[in-house]
Amino acid sequence: MKKYDIALIPADGIGPQVIEASWEVLSKVADQEGFGLSETTFPWSCAYYNETGMMMPADGIETLRGFDAILLGSVGWPAQVPDSVSLHGLLLTIRKAFDQYANVRPHRLLPKVNGPLKATDFDLLCIRENTEGEYSGAGGRVHQGTPSEVVVETSVFTRRGVERILRYGFEQARQRSGRLASVTKSNAQKHSMVFWDEVTRELAAEFPDVEVTSYHVDALAARMIMAPESLDVIVASNLFGDILTDMGAAIQGGLGFAASANINPDRSVPSMFEPVHGSAPDIAHLGIANPIATIWSAAMMLEHLGEKQAADRIMAAIATATEKGVGVNPGKDKTSAITAAVLEALD
Repeated sequence: MKKYDIALIPADGIGPQVIEASWEVLSKVADQEGFGLSETTFPWSCAYYNETGMMMPADGIETLRGFDAILLGSVGWPAQVPDSVSLHGLLLTIRKAFDQYANVRPHRLLPKVNGPLKATDFDLLCIRENTEGEYSGAGGRVHQGTPSEVVVETSVFTRRGVERILRYGFEQARQRSGRLASVTKSNAQKHSMVFWDEVTRELAAEFPDVEVTSYHVDALAARMIMAPESLDVIVASNLFGDILTDMGAAIQGGLGFAASANINPDRSVPSMFEPVHGSAPDIAHLGIANPIATIWSAAMMLEHLGEKQAADRIMAAIATATEKGVGVNPGKDKTSAITAAVLEALD
């Protein structure tokens, strides 16, 4: 029997609740499909930082390296720890250490979920470069706190980084509808984004079966609102992908449905799966967090591990639950009730 070792990092706010819910679903589907799952839970969080001065121990990355995958709840508690500390100390550290360069986020409406758009038949896959670009962290501040203060934030785009994320996008488009939207702002950013467009054209020659269209990010944002059904796979830089995928979450009904994967396609190190919704400290004590985004992320994890039938089974169960109206209205259903509906649908 195949067995997978999963690292669970519930982290902050509603993270522990949604991780517990997703693990119940994962355990049940593993039993049904005949493979094994074992979990090790790590307490790394803002509370851990307040106790130790670190978001994770010095050997945290090496500890995680031996796992098949990582399932993360949510990171952040701004009232206690600045986001610049919590994110860079845990989430971004893991992404960069394991070179999880492809951030993958699906956007589509589940049954009975009401989105803000007239369009209801869209099915988008947004692929965001996850390790460099505008979030490289290169830069600094001089003369800090004086009238002469200077701040420099430098975007870093490497040929290797741009080429591999575009190649991943082309490959995903080839597996889906054969359509790829590449996103830049090359009319204004004449170095990095012109370079991105050049690499896109170079790779397009290797994928003659994929129809690639280059968009400026503002035009693509408008298209996502006005005609999302005209899009399929979208590939963008770190910053543009971050913004567009939050828009994607909005049009699919909200952050409670927004799943994501941080993928290293060569599988030599663990990839990480997480909901997009954040830690939501204001509702952490209410038991009303929607676990669907995390359960969806867990399904993406199983598909990455090669258990596609189990992943499809989870997605069908989520759809059955929302078809019955469970989990479709923010704050109406308890986390436990939504979890129970998905577990029942698995039967």
